Amino acid sequence: MIEIKDKKDCCGCWACSNICPKQCIQMEEDREGFKYPKVDATLCIDCGLCEKVCPVLHADIADKPRQQVGFLSQHKDDGIRRESTSGGVFSAIAACVIRQGGVVFGAGYRKGTFVVEHQAVDRVENLGVFRNSKYVQSNVGDCYRQALGYLKKDRLVLFSGTPCQIEGFCAFLRGKIYKNLVLVDLVCRGIPSPRVLNSYITAQQQLIGGEFTNILFRDKYYSYQYSSFSIYNRIEKKNYHKGIDSNAYLRAFFNNLSDRPSCYNCRFKKRYRKSDLTLWDCFPIEKFTRELDGKGTTRVLVQSKKGEDLIRKASADLRVVEIEADKLVEGVREMFHSVPMNPLRDQFYSDLNEMHPVQFFQKWFPLTWKVRLNAFVRITCYRLGIYDLAKRYFMLFYKRKDERILASQIRRS
Repeated sequence: MIEIKDKKDCCGCWACSNICPKQCIQMEEDREGFKYPKVDATLCIDCGLCEKVCPVLHADIADKPRQQVGFLSQHKDDGIRRESTSGGVFSAIAACVIRQGGVVFGAGYRKGTFVVEHQAVDRVENLGVFRNSKYVQSNVGDCYRQALGYLKKDRLVLFSGTPCQIEGFCAFLRGKIYKNLVLVDLVCRGIPSPRVLNSYITAQQQLIGGEFTNILFRDKYYSYQYSSFSIYNRIEKKNYHKGIDSNAYLRAFFNNLSDRPSCYNCRFKKRYRKSDLTLWDCFPIEKFTRELDGKGTTRVLVQSKKGEDLIRKASADLRVVEIEADKLVEGVREMFHSVPMNPLRDQFYSDLNEMHPVQFFQKWFPLTWKVRLNAFVRITCYRLGIYDLAKRYFMLFYKRKDERILASQIRRS
């Protein structure tokens, strides 16, 4: 019977819940908004499967080298690329799978809500639900069992997720190899709590008003280089667009306050993975090639022959430039290293549960004159066409400033 004694030892992948033959494991939310397995001991038959499929308990942290291929790629459809966080490659490979009669699993909003959950799509026109990054942990639910059902019917399946979710799915399959399964993961910084997102939406609803129609964590409203957290409203003039400099939700994320405890010691930070494809951002593009523009590019690290075949099949919808794999991953810290836990994290969550959302975010992320100046300078650099050049110096300077402001505000509160 699985028992979580230290929350850093559970990544919330749902493998144990999916494998249980008695379905006696429920994922229950804790005070931080993260879900952990809870076993109904009256139904448990002590089969031990939940422990056997835990990817954290059996994590293979060795990064065993093997041949890899690297690509930079952009979707040829500028509309799809505009809606995507980076280059729109996932949409192209997902569409390729669906056109072969397959089904695609990924993270998207539950219909009519801003709850992020894993779901299945088998129509190309519905793939928009997966576009744009979701900076929050998704509920996997019973998607591992659903995907296995399709695999057993010999249907092609593409399953995408964070590295821990992919490792969880592989563990759930208990080592069995399916030729009709393609796994896609991403280079993940960490996974924030759904409770933080819910509180943020509540606060913004009170401040902005109207009816929210969409929330994008990495919108290209300004540009790919200066992406924004965007809230689209039924009343267009109430649309909201703020960058990492001034958006409270992004500031919590990039100050390492809102992540799941396991993210601060992630067991799945490595280059050679169980996935077939690993996807993530690419900028500045000029570092690698002059053949692609700066409106959004995806780095693609091919982990298997199956993954390479899929990229080549989808290439009719893509602009593709092959890049040496070592160069592709050079300097990508998020691939290899966990973020450090912010020492104020416990106080952050204590306040989250005790304060009204508006007051909570105003306390932790006040719009000081320095924050406003930060945003003004960024937007000005973007409009002058010098954002890429200024960004390297700008981010380093203001990140340190923001950390000092944050610590000072909390000490005075």
